[in-house]
Order: sequence, then C-alpha cells, then structure tokens
Amino acid sequence: MAITRLPSAGFSITIRIAVPADASSIGRLTTSVGEAGAIVTALDVVDSDPTHVIVDLTCDTADAGHADQVVEALTALDGVDVRKVSDRTFLLHLGGKIEVHSKVGLRTRDELSRAYTPGVARVCMAIAENPADARRLTIKRNTVAVVSDGSAVLGLGNLGPAASLPVMEGKAALFKRFGGVDAWPVVLDTQDTDEIVAIVKAIAPAYGGINLEDIAAPRCFEIEARLRELLDIPVFHDDQHGTAICVLAALTNALRVVGKQLADVRVVVSGAGAAGTAIMKLLLRQGVGDIIAYDRQGALHRGLTGLNPAWQWLAENTNRDNYAGDLAGAVRGADVFIGVSAPNLLTGDDVATMAKDAIVFALANPDPEVDPREARKHAAIVATGRSDQPNQINNVLAFPGVFRGMLDAHAEEFTEEMAIAAARAIADVVGEDKINPTVIVPSVFDSRVAPAVAAAVRAAAQNPAATPPPAADPGPADLPEVAATASATP
Repeated sequence: MAITRLPSAGFSITIRIAVPADASSIGRLTTSVGEAGAIVTALDVVDSDPTHVIVDLTCDTADAGHADQVVEALTALDGVDVRKVSDRTFLLHLGGKIEVHSKVGLRTRDELSRAYTPGVARVCMAIAENPADARRLTIKRNTVAVVSDGSAVLGLGNLGPAASLPVMEGKAALFKRFGGVDAWPVVLDTQDTDEIVAIVKAIAPAYGGINLEDIAAPRCFEIEARLRELLDIPVFHDDQHGTAICVLAALTNALRVVGKQLADVRVVVSGAGAAGTAIMKLLLRQGVGDIIAYDRQGALHRGLTGLNPAWQWLAENTNRDNYAGDLAGAVRGADVFIGVSAPNLLTGDDVATMAKDAIVFALANPDPEVDPREARKHAAIVATGRSDQPNQINNVLAFPGVFRGMLDAHAEEFTEEMAIAAARAIADVVGEDKINPTVIVPSVFDSRVAPAVAAAVRAAAQNPAATPPPAADPGPADLPEVAATASATP
C-alpha cells in the first residue's frame, strides 16, 4: 500500500484487539500494520485467558482515511476481533486542555477575609489611586490573552470561534509549559475589524500582553497595528513574528554549518502572506543577499501589475534580477528555500538544481512544500515544521520566552530589536560546537530555550540601544503589510 503522507502522532490510534493465544498472533498484527504503512508505537497486553489475548495496539497513521485502512487490514486477519478503535488526539482533548488553579489556599476564615471581602477592598482602592499597581497586585503581571476570531485556523480556513478554541487552548498550555505564562483563550464571535479592536481594547486591563492568533489577512495586520497604537501592553501576532524569529534562528545556524554568509546567499520564499512577509522583513533588515518572493501571482517582480501595496513594495525591493518565472525556476541556483505556503510545490529534482550545500526549510503543515525525504537526497540541510522530522522549526521556540521577557520587563510594546535578540538567543542555545546538518535548532523541550529568549528580550526591552543594529536597512522603517494570501505557520 503506497502512503505518500508521513505517519504522525497527530493521527495516532489505539486499537483494542482480541487474538488467539498462540505464538504468531502478535507478530501478525504488527506485520499487518507495517504493511499498511503505519508505525507501531506501543503494544500492551490488557487481559488474557487460556485461549485468547486482548491487546491495545497503538500506531501512528498518516490521516483519518489511512487509520481506517489500518483497521480494515487488521479486521481482515483470520481470528482477529477488533473491538474498539480510539483516536488518541480526540481523547486528549476531552473536557479541554487547560484549567484554573488558585494560588492561595482559602483554608480558613482568616485567609478568606484577606483574599476576598473585606480585605480585598483595600487592594482595590490602592489600584484606583495608582493604576500602575495592577501589574504588581493582580494577575495582569503574568497573564496573556490569546485572541482569535477563528477566521484562519491553522491551514483549515474560516472555521469560526468555537472550532478555533482547541488551538487557542493548546497555545495557552504551551505558554504555561514553556514560559510559565498564564494565558487564556479569548475567541470572538465577530470578524469585524472595528469590533475586534474595540473588544480587545476593552478587556486589555486584565492582561499584560495580547497574542493574536489565527486571524485572516489582511484584517490581522490592521488589527495588530491599531491595537499597538491604543494599548500600553505588547501586541504580538505569532503567525508573523514568532515564525520569523524561529526561521532567522534556524537560518543563522544552517549558514554556520554550510559556511555561508547571509549577505552572500539568494533566498526564495514561497508564500508572501503573514509569515512569509515577516520572514522577509527580518532577513532584509539583517542584510540578506537577495530574496525572491513567490505567491499565487508568481514571482513578485517589477512590472507585475495588479499587486496590493505590500506585494508592490516587495516587487520593488527584492528580486534583484527581476525573475518572472515559476517556482521551480526560482529555486534553480538558489542557496536557500523557505516555504510557508502549501504542500507538494517542489520535487526532489527541483532541489537538485539549487546551489551547492543548499538549505531547504519546507514549513507547510502537516505536509511540506517538498517531501523532506526527497529533499535530503540533494540539500545539505532540510527543516520542516513537523515534530517527527529532524530540525523542527516551531513557534514554541519563540513565543513563550518572548512573552516571558516582555512581561518581566513590563514592556509596553514588541519591537524589532526584541525579535532579533530572540532569534540570536535561540540559535546560540544549540552552540556552535553542537550544530550539524540535523541539529540547527534546539529541541522544543530544551529547558534552556525559553529562559535564554526571555533574558534576551528583557535586555532588549530595557536597553534597546544594546541590541546590535541590523546589517542593512532595506527601506522605510515600517514596511507595508501584506494582503490576504495562503500561508502555513509551523
């Protein structure tokens, strides 16, 4: 059976099966799963008697349809009784993934009198007299709102607020796990820009930062810009800035491995949406040799008509040789390919035409722009957004530490200096003596990452002048934002 997509823990299933109690039964199960293209990750005996054994077989599959094929293959085996199939992802989400815990015991009347009435009234009056004390005396000092309208959920499109909630819960769990930040989902039943801005402005007093998530372009850009003007707390659109930070960190180490300088390389970016534009901004600020931006309109170049202002700016300030062909032609001779777009846009043969010691970041999820197995036959370094492949470029490397640093510094805004500092911190965690073609970024579970990023961001917030300036300034201080386009964020 040919399976083109890679099996993943995101489509893991556990199958309860009764089989005859003979020496070959278990082997037949695992062989059948392997022949169906899935990966067995666990096999547990849950009960037995003289004639039968009941096992729970857990395996990773490629998608829901593939999972059904695996079950069908097992059901077809002689003597096998498939009793129950459980989707482990849905099981994990039962009842939600986060909850609230009190930091105080409230075990006695004395504690209740101080935590609530009458003692709490004194704290309320203190904040009324000095509003800045809210950071010191309330949850504001460590709390972030994860705000979404459900209009661009992962790569799935406009699913609405209720369907976006599992993603926002997951984001909140990651904030707590990796940054010690208390985050809470705020999903809004409106997709009107003015209403979203007004709602977030109204709830902002309870939070020390705003993380915008899965809001469709171009609305997300206006919302972020307006909230930054209105609020005295950082507003951070992770689909843009978190992705750009992680890509810059990974590229920094990848270039170290292959012995190239950023100023000397030509980069092709597939996807000139939220993530792609933010990536290109950081690379341009850091003095990249050249960039070709590619999207639905093709390669953005001078003379291309009907472009929105953001794409027009990119056409005028990138693509030095004014290339106007297809994506396969764009990567020919290129040093770096960065994909934040859609699956299966390139082949291994396309990667073979890139420059010597090519770098490929194929970050569309769950299926990359090029099969990483094929890309590795020709490129020196390959990275994806997948957790089951080497060099996973994932935003969790950035946003928990970025917000931890901003909250600790009582920052009022997120800045480019913070982004550069965060990227350098992530890259440096690996260590120049440790990096190699399969290790250009630290593991998302590396306990050093978030503290290092937080320290770098805190320093940049407290002393922006200490952050080394970018290598080159490509144009105006505020580049125009991009209009709607398809992109995929790790």
